Amino acid sequence: MSENTYPSVNDLTLEEKASLTSGGDAWHLQGVEAKGIPGYMITDGPHGLRKSNSATTGEVDLNNSVPATCFPPAAGLSSSWNPELIHQVGEAMAEECIQEKVAVILGPGVNIKRNPLGGRCFEYWSEDPYLAGHEAIGIVAGVQSKGVGTSLKHFAANSQETDRLRISANISQRALREIYFPAFEHIVKEAQPWTIMCAYNCINGVHAAQDRWLLTDVLRDEWGFQGIVMSDWGADHDRVASLNAGLNLEMPPSYTDDQIVYAARGGRIQPAQLDRMAQGMIDLVNKTRAAMSVENYRFDIEAHDEVAHQAAVESMVLLKNDDAILPVAGDAKVTVIGEFARTPRYQGGGSSHITPTKMTSFLDALTERGVDAKFAPGFTLDLEPADPALEAEAVEAAKGADVVLMFLGLPEAAESEGFDRETLDMPAKQIALLEAVAAENKNVVVVLSNGSVVTVAPWAKNAKGILESWLLGQSGGPALADVLFGKVSPSGKLAQTIPFDINDDPSTINWPGEEGHVDYGEGVFVGYRYYDTYNKAVDYPFGFGLSYATFEVSDVKAVKTGACTATVSAVVKNTSNVDAAETVQVYVAPGKADVARPKHELKGFKKVFLKAGESAEVSFDLDDRAFAYWSEKFNDWHVESGEYAIEVGTSSRDIAGSAVVELDGDGKTQQLTEWSNFMEWRKDPLGSQVLEKLRAEGEAGRMPIVPDNDMTRLFLDSMPINSMSVLMGADGKQIFEYMLAEYAELTK
Repeated sequence: MSENTYPSVNDLTLEEKASLTSGGDAWHLQGVEAKGIPGYMITDGPHGLRKSNSATTGEVDLNNSVPATCFPPAAGLSSSWNPELIHQVGEAMAEECIQEKVAVILGPGVNIKRNPLGGRCFEYWSEDPYLAGHEAIGIVAGVQSKGVGTSLKHFAANSQETDRLRISANISQRALREIYFPAFEHIVKEAQPWTIMCAYNCINGVHAAQDRWLLTDVLRDEWGFQGIVMSDWGADHDRVASLNAGLNLEMPPSYTDDQIVYAARGGRIQPAQLDRMAQGMIDLVNKTRAAMSVENYRFDIEAHDEVAHQAAVESMVLLKNDDAILPVAGDAKVTVIGEFARTPRYQGGGSSHITPTKMTSFLDALTERGVDAKFAPGFTLDLEPADPALEAEAVEAAKGADVVLMFLGLPEAAESEGFDRETLDMPAKQIALLEAVAAENKNVVVVLSNGSVVTVAPWAKNAKGILESWLLGQSGGPALADVLFGKVSPSGKLAQTIPFDINDDPSTINWPGEEGHVDYGEGVFVGYRYYDTYNKAVDYPFGFGLSYATFEVSDVKAVKTGACTATVSAVVKNTSNVDAAETVQVYVAPGKADVARPKHELKGFKKVFLKAGESAEVSFDLDDRAFAYWSEKFNDWHVESGEYAIEVGTSSRDIAGSAVVELDGDGKTQQLTEWSNFMEWRKDPLGSQVLEKLRAEGEAGRMPIVPDNDMTRLFLDSMPINSMSVLMGADGKQIFEYMLAEYAELTK
C-alpha cells in the first residue's frame, strides 16, 4: 500500500473494524498498523494542551503534563466577546498539538451555565447559547485550520457535577432545542468539529452514549454532522447499544471488542452500522495525517504567551469604578494585599489542569516594570480559618497608601471538576479582611479570581473599584498590570449574570436533583432570560462591563428583509479621550406569542475598537432563527407573524435604542382535528373558511347557529369541537360533524 493510498473499512476484518471503535489506551486511538492505520494520540484541552508525561504508557495522571501555554479558561475568555481573538487562541493550541503529536484536543466545552454553582462553570462559556456557540466556534475553527481535530463537548445537558456519571437530566424538548442544543448546533453546522464527545449523564432517562435520537437523528441527520462521536471517559456502559446509537469510539478502552464481534455475527449490529462507525475512525485518522507527519516542529513559546496575554486583557470585566479610582496613577503609592497576587489562581482543577510554559504573577509583573509596591498576603489559599498575624500585617500595610489593590477570590479547593459549589460566597476570612482594610483605607480596589460568579453585593460597599478577572491563564499578571495601570482599558462583558443571591436563580429549586434525576423545571428561562422577563433585580446583568472610556450607541434602525428576516444597524461612538472597545449587543424581543417566551434574547454582538472620538456603524443580519421558538406542536422551529422589537445596547439591561419590524411568519399550520378547539379553528386559514361557511349556513337556516356571546365564547374557545354537544346538545354534534366534513373537503 503506497503512502498516499489509505485503507477503507472494506480492507478490514470484522475484528479490526471492532477494534477501531475502542481506544488503544487511555490517550490513543486504536491503530491497525498492518493496514496502515496509526494509533494517534488524543488528549485534554480545553484552554490549552494537557498531555500527560505518562501518556505514552496510557496512564492517567492529571498533574504531570508537558509544558504548554495555559490560556484563560472559558470563564474568562467568554467575557472577551471577541471571536477573532478566540480563533487565534485555537490556532496557537493546534501548533502545540503538532509539536506534541496530538491529533485531537478535547474541547471546547459548550454546556450551558444553568446554575452558577456548577463545578465546571470555569470550563464553559455562558448562560446564553448564542454567545457560547458564536465564541467557542473560534477554538474549533482555529485548531482545525492547522490540521488538528477538536472534540466539542459534552453532548448534551451536562450542567452539573453532582452525580454526573449517571444522573438523568429531565428536560423538555423546547428547552433542549432553545437552550442546551444551539451552541452545539451552530458549531456543527458552521465549523464541523472532527469529533464530538457525548456526556456522562442521561437525558430523559437515556444515557447520552446510547441515545440514537441524540447521536444520529439530531446530530447527524438533522444537523449534518460528518465527524465521529466519542464517549467521555467511562461514559459508555453498553458498547453494542452505543455503537447502534451512533457512538464511533469508546474511551478509554474496556477491552471488550469481542462484544462487538459477537453482536455483529449474531445480527444485533447490522454490518452497515459497524462499517459506518469504523469508517468514521479511519476518516479521522486520515484528516490528521498531514499534521501528525510534521517532524521536529517547535512552537514559539513567547508568541503564544503573547496571545495568552491579549486574551487575558480582554477577559477582565470592570464592575465598579467609583471616583475613577482606576486606572491607578503612575505616581501613586500602592499596596497590594492578597495571596492571589503572588500565587495566582490562573486555571481550574481537574482534567484541564495544565503545566504552563511560564508563569508571571501580578507581583512579578510589578517587579519587571519597576513598580514599587508594598505587599501583604493577608490570608492563605485554603479553606482554613483566618491567621490573625497575616490580617494585622495587611491592615498595617494599607495605612497611607493612595490605593490598595486587594486580590480576593476562590481557592482551588472551592471549585473544580468533580463537585459543585455549595455557596456563591467567597471565604469569610477574605471578606473580614476586606472590611478591616477598608476601615483603615477607603481607596480599595478588589481584583477577583474565580471560575464562576461570586456574590458581590454584601461587601461591595468596602470597595471603590471591582475588577472581575476570572481565571486568566499564565499571562494574567502582566495583563492585570496593563489594565490596572491604564495601559489598556478593560473591555470584557459578563457572559453570566451576577445575582444577588443563589436563591434568586430559577434552577435552584431543582438543584442538584434527587433520586438519580434533576428536573430542568425552569425550561427556557435560564439566566437573564428569567431575570429580565420577570423583572428580578440582579447585581450585575448579563453583558455588563465598564470601560475607562465612554460610549454612545444611537441611530438604531431595523429593516425587514424577508418573511422572517431583518437587518439592524446602529452607530457607536467613543465619546471620551481614551482609546477603547465597546461591544454592541442585539436582542430580539417577541411580541404576543402562543407560548411563554423570554422578554428578549441575544441574537447578535460585535466588539468594536474605537479611538478617542471615533465612531462606526455596525450592522447585523438576523435570520429566521433569530425570531423563532421551538414549537412542540409542530416539532420544529416556528416564527409567528407579528411585531418584533430589535433592541441594541451594551448589556441585557442597558438598551440604547430599539426598532420594530412586522414579520409575516413562516405560515406553519397544524392539521385540525376533532381535538382542536374553536379558537384554533378560527385562527387557522382553512378552519376560518369552514367557520365562515358554517355561519352563512346558519343564517340561511340550513344549520344550527353557533351562539355568539361572551359567556358561550369563553367556553367554546377552549373546548375541543368533539365536546360541543356539552353546550349545544344535538345541535353541537351536528355542527361538529359538519366542520370535520367541510375541512376534509378543503384538504383533499
